[in-house]
Amino acid sequence: MRLNKNDIYGVEALLRWNHPTRGIMLPDQFIPLAEETGLIIPIGRWVLNVACRDGAVIHKHFPEAEKPLTISVNLSVRQLQSDTIVADVQQALDSSELPPECLVLEITESVMLADTDLAVRRLQELKELGVRLAMDDFGTGYSSLSYLGRFPVDILKMDRSFLASRNNDALAAAIIALGENLTLEVVAEGIEQPEQALWLQDVGCELGQGFHFARPMTDGDLLEFLVAGEQAGWDQLGKPKYDAA
Repeated sequence: MRLNKNDIYGVEALLRWNHPTRGIMLPDQFIPLAEETGLIIPIGRWVLNVACRDGAVIHKHFPEAEKPLTISVNLSVRQLQSDTIVADVQQALDSSELPPECLVLEITESVMLADTDLAVRRLQELKELGVRLAMDDFGTGYSSLSYLGRFPVDILKMDRSFLASRNNDALAAAIIALGENLTLEVVAEGIEQPEQALWLQDVGCELGQGFHFARPMTDGDLLEFLVAGEQAGWDQLGKPKYDAA
């Protein structure tokens, strides 16, 4: 969400496994094994294609939005190291006809601890496709500042832990100021209370996401959510303004 306007900036693709006997499984229950076995490559390719397809549907439904709505997809270290990742992203964009600027690829700081030179090269190649890059869970690693200048990222996603305690307010404000000084957009993750959103506005954070705005939903429910928001006359798209009181 754009916090100062309370309208929707974009959505993020979340992966779930509907297991036949265990029910809905969250990523931390199966992604590590997918990474270890190499299955993350075909899984990631499938996620890119589905996310771009759904993003194209959203884009076509809301052509009058102030800016094109984005869809974010997480990339693992293993995917970034794959020789096919640039072609995989290009294929997903081509087949879905999603404008490249509508796709945000998210990476974590762990890419820095793998092969940094390869990571920089891959990210540069992805940038040449016209997509945008985000550093996810920023502030939880050890090498952020020393490598940040080398990575061609557009967005810093401040880890949710910085909103978990008011003791972290100064650190959160520092990250927001860092993003502004580097001309990077900063997204505050994990917003669950209206007071958090209002405080972030006060310290100049333009973007935020979290359960305060919406819970995870299916692609069909998402489209209904966006359509209902537009028809209800909310701030362009999304949900009604939260009341400061």
